[in-house]
Amino acid sequence: MKNRNYLVPLLFITIFLFSCSPEEDFNYQSDLESSQASWLEFKESSNNSYKYVVSKGSVFTSYGWETTITVLNGVIIERDFKYTSGAEDFIPEDQLEWTENEYQINSLDHQYTSAFYALTLDEVYEKAKREWLIKRKGAISYFESENNGLISICGYSEKGCMDDCFVGVIVKAVEAL
Repeated sequence: MKNRNYLVPLLFITIFLFSCSPEEDFNYQSDLESSQASWLEFKESSNNSYKYVVSKGSVFTSYGWETTITVLNGVIIERDFKYTSGAEDFIPEDQLEWTENEYQINSLDHQYTSAFYALTLDEVYEKAKREWLIKRKGAISYFESENNGLISICGYSEKGCMDDCFVGVIVKAVEAL
């Protein structure tokens, strides 16, 4: 009889544990999944051919830059880079703006620039899930999907950091080709 007295509470505990919703694996999981669903719809409607613009700037140096990635049928065919403000006094003129074709993408010629690494949006979403939005102590995560549901801001900053601390991506625009 004593063994039966433990079965009822054990049954209730088991039901309770399995009925609770699981904790998110990473920050903004449901928002990212919703945005990724929008991305998959856009990807299909655009035949996986699009371009997107990543922007960034420096509070410390007061200049900004943009990288435009062009993807045709799922393959990156071009990466354009340009400083948008304030860099003319610090950066050599031949490095203020440049373009790589599909055979030069992420080449060693431009490895030490501020340009965003050429990734497809599939890779950006994967990086968001695996790197930028993972739960970490001492950091604040950010996620927005202001580009018609597609990713617009995704990353994190260490708490207490004063200048240029954001690690991630800021997608200014996405458009079908």
